[in-house]
Order: sequence, then C-alpha cells, then structure tokens
Amino acid sequence: MFFYYLDLAWRSIKKTPMLSALMVMAISIGIGITITTLNIYKMMSINPAGEKSSQLYAVQLWSQGPDTWDRFDSQITYQDGFNLLRSEVPTYQTSMFRTGGAVQTDDPNLLPAMQSVRVTNNDFFQLFAIDFQYGQAWDDSVDTSPRYEVVLSDELNQTLFAGKNSVGKTVYFNAKAYQVVGVLKPWAPSPNYHDLNNGSFGESDKMYVPYSLAPIEEYQSWGNTNGWNYESVDTYAKRLTSEKHWTQYWVQLDTPAQVEEYRQWLNNYIEQQKKLGRFTSPKAAAQFLDVAQWLDFNKVVPKDNKILVGLSSLFLLVCLVNMLGLLLSKFLRRAPEIGVRRAIGASQGQIFAQHMVEVSLMGLLGGLLGLGWAWGSLLLLTKKFELQASLTHLDASMWVIAPVIAIVAAILAGIYPAWRVCTTNPSVYLKSQ
Repeated sequence: MFFYYLDLAWRSIKKTPMLSALMVMAISIGIGITITTLNIYKMMSINPAGEKSSQLYAVQLWSQGPDTWDRFDSQITYQDGFNLLRSEVPTYQTSMFRTGGAVQTDDPNLLPAMQSVRVTNNDFFQLFAIDFQYGQAWDDSVDTSPRYEVVLSDELNQTLFAGKNSVGKTVYFNAKAYQVVGVLKPWAPSPNYHDLNNGSFGESDKMYVPYSLAPIEEYQSWGNTNGWNYESVDTYAKRLTSEKHWTQYWVQLDTPAQVEEYRQWLNNYIEQQKKLGRFTSPKAAAQFLDVAQWLDFNKVVPKDNKILVGLSSLFLLVCLVNMLGLLLSKFLRRAPEIGVRRAIGASQGQIFAQHMVEVSLMGLLGGLLGLGWAWGSLLLLTKKFELQASLTHLDASMWVIAPVIAIVAAILAGIYPAWRVCTTNPSVYLKSQ
C-alpha cells in the first residue's frame, strides 16, 4: 500500500509541478538556514577530549590581590606553574605557553618561516593522548636538565622534510639548532581546549620545545598576558617571578580519590604562599575544571550562537506556514477527485495516509535540497568570512538530521490540509459531477 501511495504522490507532484516546486523550495530554504546554524553550533560544541574529558583538569589559582579581578583567571603565573610541577599527585601534569619564531633547516632552498611553537614538558603528549608517527617525546631528564630537542607536528614535518622520518635531523628555531626527537601524528583539536587564550578555533602548534629551556632562551609569549597590578618586567627574569598570568596548567587525575588528594595539595600550596606574602585576597583558592566545565567557563560556544539557532528555527516555522497555505490550496483543488474515491470505498484514514506520504516525499526532496543550500552557505562562510574550516565542515550527522527534520516539518505542515480534504462530504462533489 505504501508504494501505491508513493506512486500517487509522485503523480500528484508531476501534475502540479510549479506549486510542488514552490513548496519544496520553501522548505529547502528553511532547512538550509537551520542546518547551517545548527552545524556551526554543533562543531563549536564538540568536546575534543573524548573519553579523557572527565580526567583532564585545567588548574586555576586566585592569586590576584583584593579589589581586582572578581573571578578566576584562565591562566596562572610562571612561578606558580613551576611550583605546581613539584606535586606527585597527578598522573600527568604540564605547564605551558605559546611562543613562536623563525624555523628553518639545513636545506638552502627552504626559506625560514614563522611558526607557532608550544613550550611545555614531556607529560604534555601523554596527558593529551597525542600519538607519534616517528620517534617519541624528549626524555624526562630534559625537563630538569635542558637540551635542545624538539617535537614536530605532522604538518611542519611535511613542510620541512616532505613527511619522511626526520628523527635525528636538525631544525633551527630563531637560529638555534634543535635535534628532532619525535614527529606527531596529525593532531588538531577543535576547539583548542588546551589553550583557549589564543583563540578557540585557531591553528594548532607546529613545534614543541622543552619548558626547561624557557629561562635560557627567554621565549616570548605569543598569548595573552594578564596583570592585576603594576610591575616592572623589563627583564625576562623579572617576568618569570612576576604576578603576571601567562601560562596554562593541566593535570590528569584518574580517580575521585586522586581528585580529592590533589585538592588538598593545592589548599596546602595556597596556605604556603600566603605565609610567603602572596595570595593576599580573602578569596584566595584553587579551582580545577574538567574539559566540559572548562569549555563552559570560557564560553567557547557564545550565547549568540544559541540565539541564531533559535532564529533559524523560527525562519523554518515561517517557511512551514507558507507551505501549509500552499498545501491547503493544492489539496482542496483535488476535493472532487477525493469525493469520487470516498464514494467508491476509500476510507478517511486511507485518504489521510495518502496525503501524508505525499507531504513526506516533498519534505524529503526539500531536505536534500536544503543540504545543498547548507553546504553552499558553509563554503561561502569559509571563503568570504575566513571562518575556520573546522567550524564550516558539514558534519556527517547532518546528512541524516536534515532529511529527518524536513520530513517531520512537512508532515506537521500537512496534517491540517490532509485532514480538511479527507473530511469533506463526498456527496457535495458527486452531485456536481
């Protein structure tokens, strides 16, 4: 019976091509706009940490003085980061910041290029579960006894060494020679949850150097530096001991007991710093948030995006109202035909089901066309407004969501017109034949 109704629906669409095309176009535009905003919202809402989301924590310290910031800052001072590394509670922990500079190799044909570089320790790679395609991270000893070693991203290795195994090769960072000890597999979390200070959806780092080299090489921060009081930081040594917030700190805590133990360790650290004359605010405390809480704290998904999704849904509703009017006009024009079918035995339920199949078919066509509109809109946003490709990539789930929304919406719009036509009195039309 379904295929019979489907055949009738297709014949009906072909009988009124312009009217049917208008309805398909109306719902496709509504679906296109809805899927575009929904896709961007979904891509921004992804938790990139996956199964480790509840084990990774960003550490924050209320180290500012009284009457200054009224919230935890997303970064901590270098000296706090240095001190927190002494804790033996976390499974893995890392203090880090973003820097950058000119990178080149011994190849004279390869011009130096500015690259984003992350200064961190070797726990970074295990904490964020980053896999290596060649080599490995530098040894633990490098974090206490600095050596000029470096880990390359897959992208930079492609640029410098054509993607070949470059372990043991030399790269020059700001004219200083570093030995390559590892090359990562492609790793580009979106959003960049490990360092949201440099843009939630910016490009990932291209190279990683030991944190222990920072005091020696005096790497400049390429991220935000926040200060709550005036300090003269005219030398790098003063910057390292200042109260400026410019480093990020992450820990991995695997069990609730470990979480509680680390909370107590941080409380003891705060009391210790108070005795040293720091952490003078009565609100001095520590806070550590898992990845989902961290993304929410930093408002990675702006409230504006939720409003846009709501507005696009309202636009889809307007399209459906228009479709309802067109369906009502189309179905009532067929009332004499329906009257004859009722007179020869077709029930109201069969007439209603036939029209529901027809609106579902138009909804499906509108959904597929709407996917095309959404794909084109995302492509336009990428090229004209330079949005990150990670945000404008059409998620695979939309290929299912769009047709489902379109069919459901079309059915909702078609219920009233189908009910009107199936409840008409057939005798009225039989008398007019």
